[in-house]
Amino acid sequence: MIDWTETLTRVASALGVGLLVIGTARLACRLAARRWPSVEELEQRSRIPFRVLVLMTTLNPVVATLRPAESNAWWWAWGAAVARVLAIVAAGWFVTSVALFLEDTGLRRARTDVADNRLARRMRTQVLVLRRLTIAAACVVTVGAALLTLPGVQALGASVLASAGLVSVVAALAAQSVLANVFAGIQIAFGDSVRLDDVVVVEDEWGWIEEITLTYVVVRIWDDRRLVLPSTYFTTTPFENWTRRSAELLGTVELDVDWEVDPEALREQLDAALATTDLWDGRTRSLQVTDAVNGWVRVRAVVTAADAGQLFDLRCHVREHLAGWIRDHGAGMPKRRVEVVPDATAGSRDERFERLHAG
Repeated sequence: MIDWTETLTRVASALGVGLLVIGTARLACRLAARRWPSVEELEQRSRIPFRVLVLMTTLNPVVATLRPAESNAWWWAWGAAVARVLAIVAAGWFVTSVALFLEDTGLRRARTDVADNRLARRMRTQVLVLRRLTIAAACVVTVGAALLTLPGVQALGASVLASAGLVSVVAALAAQSVLANVFAGIQIAFGDSVRLDDVVVVEDEWGWIEEITLTYVVVRIWDDRRLVLPSTYFTTTPFENWTRRSAELLGTVELDVDWEVDPEALREQLDAALATTDLWDGRTRSLQVTDAVNGWVRVRAVVTAADAGQLFDLRCHVREHLAGWIRDHGAGMPKRRVEVVPDATAGSRDERFERLHAG
């Protein structure tokens, strides 16, 4: 027979202890937030799982002691199991929220809105992959721990462990490509071969790395298309990374002009074009004649910019300026020359007429 007075007393005591712990923790967070403002955000994000964890932890011993020794009722066993499962889920939820908070703190410190953001993009890539690993690991561990508390699962687990060798072989064969992409995603995150916002050329397409997951990478093409590639692509296929060491790039502008062009005048026009734009970073600029065949002179201008986007715009600007100057001044406009050579053996018109009639 259950003594309801004693039962309510125990429950009230457990709830009182839980509320005391919750209140103390909240007060400690408020005091710590005065010195570390981020503690307030941590308290807000983990408030619910922490309260559930504290209440379940304090109530679980009470539920275990309330069950009569002679009682074999199924609802007692399931009630205790549900209480344990809730405590385990709350613990996993709380630990996951704390881990995600710490990772988000690292993300906020990795600013990508500055000029030299290579290290920040590397850190951001690694933290985003770690977030996904944290969530996946927390779910697996929490579900596994919760299942082990349910009646009958231990016996089922023993039979599963007995055939673990065969199951692992079958699973490895079935998930070979998935596991390869997962390990490739981890290798990308910590191998520093490619990071978020890197400028890459893949599959003859130029774009930015927009997202890196454990199984695939999303590349945002210059025309706002998305190219989705498996993670193994970046570990098995050569690709161009224009911003691996720095975002600064060097580009060329080539023009085929006439032999009459004045290279020195073109150099002055290159300087004039660079003086009218902020796209040039001031590092390098030059203009040379690189070829002279087939009736054309090939002129190449070399310029530099802070990143790939500015370099493309700068090349267009220089090309437009030089082409416009050549068009307006005429010198250097492509021409095709035809030389008419008279036939010395042809003779005069009358002589040709006489030969024609004589024949």
